Amino acid sequence: VQLTESGGGLVQAGDSLRLSCVLSGGIFSSYAMGWFRQAPGKEREFVATIVWRGDNKDYADSVKDRFTISRDNAKNSVYLQMDSLKPQETAVYYCAACPSYSSTYFYPRSGDYDFWGQGTQVTVSS
Repeated sequence: VQLTESGGGLVQAGDSLRLSCVLSGGIFSSYAMGWFRQAPGKEREFVATIVWRGDNKDYADSVKDRFTISRDNAKNSVYLQMDSLKPQETAVYYCAACPSYSSTYFYPRSGDYDFWGQGTQVTVSS
């Protein structure tokens, strides 16, 4: 299984950005998907997760009401729409895949995920 993120870049505070992640080499609908981020000198932290059917989602408190995770199983893709970005959200953003057919259980821990992308840099300037 390979995960490939795209969509990162340099934006100003308050701007929006949409990240994409494509899964290849596996059955996308058999995975819960998550987004994590890691800022320089900090640990990787949970951002959002979505169950395999896409009908249940969970977010870190810090991004609720500003970020939206979604997926398109026909396109083997998961997305992260990020609005009202803040400078402290500058980080490398990673997508990850966790084998799961649960529609009610969320996976906020990085250790639950078997596969990771290489990451995409998001820089928010003030």
